[in-house]
Amino acid sequence: MSNQIKRLALAWMAILALNAGAEAASLKIATLAPEGSSWMREMRAAGDAVKTATEGRVELKFFPGGVMGNGETVLRKIKLGQLNGGAFAASELSSVNPDVVVYGLPFQFSDLDQVRSVRARLDPQIKAGFENNGMVAAGITGGGFIYLMSTQPIATQAQMRNTKVWVPEGDAIGRIAFEEAGITPVQLALGDVYTSLQTGLIETVGNTTTGAIAFQWATKLKVMVDLPVSYTVGILALDKKALDRLTPADRSAVMDSIGQAFARLEVSNAADDVATRETLRKEGIQIITPEPAEAEAWRAVGRRTLERMRKDGLLSPAILDSLAQAKAAAGSR
Repeated sequence: MSNQIKRLALAWMAILALNAGAEAASLKIATLAPEGSSWMREMRAAGDAVKTATEGRVELKFFPGGVMGNGETVLRKIKLGQLNGGAFAASELSSVNPDVVVYGLPFQFSDLDQVRSVRARLDPQIKAGFENNGMVAAGITGGGFIYLMSTQPIATQAQMRNTKVWVPEGDAIGRIAFEEAGITPVQLALGDVYTSLQTGLIETVGNTTTGAIAFQWATKLKVMVDLPVSYTVGILALDKKALDRLTPADRSAVMDSIGQAFARLEVSNAADDVATRETLRKEGIQIITPEPAEAEAWRAVGRRTLERMRKDGLLSPAILDSLAQAKAAAGSR
């Protein structure tokens, strides 16, 4: 009888061990996106899809609204193992993969079709750069074109030089571009822009039409120049070590679910850009088309900025060559 009890005890221990091993793996992901935003809706949908596909073995646990800190803080927490990933603006990931900011080069793109054609070639190259540095770009989605907006007249570069221009802290591309245009920008964190527009510390900013409304900057602005400055992308980057701890099937489920969610975001973000442009117009913001000579002067700033980035080694020759080739294939000017 005692042997039978021992066998039963061993059997229960085996069952308990299996159950312990079956505990869900949790991927902890931080984002600045607030709860209820389209970003969070799609990321939570991805989390539901992952849980279903893995039969509960993997779950995505999100920390929205910036509760885990800014991009730099989130990256540090990923390195320490306190987080497993985050949703970032491209510039926030330049320390991991410098080439990720290539779409932020100024005045390189004329329309969304051109961007899509270029991204078909460059996105895989950018993703490979993350793999080489211990992270995985699980999803890349377009956030729209950035435009220059101001409380003052900015139809020409000369007019803009007479305004106080904002550039995000740590944004090397923006700083170099404005220097090439003869402008010394004011560097501020994103969270300080609204108050600085109120006080007059800054007068000219760059943002997407959607972002200008979401951050309430539009309530302070009077004019927007209808010339795409740069293209912004959002990236969900995960720690490669955390992914490697999953089975191949579960890892595939995570990547597929996030990829599908970001593809849906791509569509909704493009639609939002169209709608919010009209919202800006209805709220009294004047949308002006620059004269051809002014547009070409800004494109010349873009070319000089690109060459400085190449000369200073801030972007790899490989990604810049790929950009030029992809634009040529897309029929760019």
